[in-house]
Amino acid sequence: METYFGENTPKLGFGLMRLPKTKNGRIDIEQTKKMVDLFMDAGLTYFDTAFVYDGGESERAAKAALVDRYPRESFTLATKLCAWQQSPTEEAAKQQFYTSLERTGAGYFDYYLLHALQSSNYRIYDKYHIWDFVKEQKEKGRIRHWGFSFHSTPDVLDTILTEHPDVEFVQLQLNYADWENPDVTSRGNYEVARRHGKSIVVMEPVKGGALANPPVKVQKILREADKDASFASWAIRYAASLEGIITVLSGMSDLAQMKDNLSYMKNFRPLNETEQAAIRKAQEAMTGIASIPCTACHYCTAGCPRQIPIPEIFAARNKQLVWGQLEQGRREYEKATADVGTAADCIACGQCESACPQQIDVVTRLKDCATVFSS
Repeated sequence: METYFGENTPKLGFGLMRLPKTKNGRIDIEQTKKMVDLFMDAGLTYFDTAFVYDGGESERAAKAALVDRYPRESFTLATKLCAWQQSPTEEAAKQQFYTSLERTGAGYFDYYLLHALQSSNYRIYDKYHIWDFVKEQKEKGRIRHWGFSFHSTPDVLDTILTEHPDVEFVQLQLNYADWENPDVTSRGNYEVARRHGKSIVVMEPVKGGALANPPVKVQKILREADKDASFASWAIRYAASLEGIITVLSGMSDLAQMKDNLSYMKNFRPLNETEQAAIRKAQEAMTGIASIPCTACHYCTAGCPRQIPIPEIFAARNKQLVWGQLEQGRREYEKATADVGTAADCIACGQCESACPQQIDVVTRLKDCATVFSS
């Protein structure tokens, strides 16, 4: 018997945001099918996509790799409605739901989320009456459970949950690197959600892949604690060990990542006290590392008037900041900006900052990158 909603859900979810790509940049459906098969064979069932992922291709990939190949009752599918992006009207926002149903062919959604709520946009969902719309769809049997994903501060989360107490769950960015990060406020958001009695789906447990290859100081600590465990395993198990977790989403991009995740999450074991102590040491070691906290979600690039590959530029800069790889960072920057906008092309319009879930001061960071990479 469940003591909280979602307690019995397997603790690893397949996030369909960073699926493998072919050479032409399209989602590799055949490799995705193999990943889905491994995931399902391990007894795991939770799949997460969104209307905006890969311009809709993620939802279509879910249909091709999952929905068309497995009995509907054998898996659970989550997707999201993004009212603040690509939806200038209430009608357009609500149409996303019907488009998602068509793209996935799922018939209904087990979990449906209002997407990426933050201080700058959450009132749009009120303005467009999306809360009532989602509840209407649940009454019609097209949604089993509903909630929202969130990227803002604890006070905003508390306001939303106070105004909408019937929300069934929330999706939060929780990882050991961001637990005390004042820009992400993972711990504060977690505590607010639990105080309101809400179960949690975890996103970005590996911080956009950063914790799969953490700084050398962190690697040393974790290797001393367990020389055989992958760095990603520490991050995912940390999030899954928290109380009140429905599942932890991992945006796996290839078969190797899938196999690694399944090796320790098929039969999930929470972190013990010795392992928790190692994580605390890792958190202390990460203090003061001046990386750019980008998770490569690409929300910032959709409306960039200069077509600047912001996440790729930030990844190149992080090679220098985190690893001291100055020339490799420069080479990656030159490759990323070869046929598109450069950091120096930024006109400071600010649309990227309004879209950024990580609250990054993108314009200032791009100016820094322009200075470093042009010198």
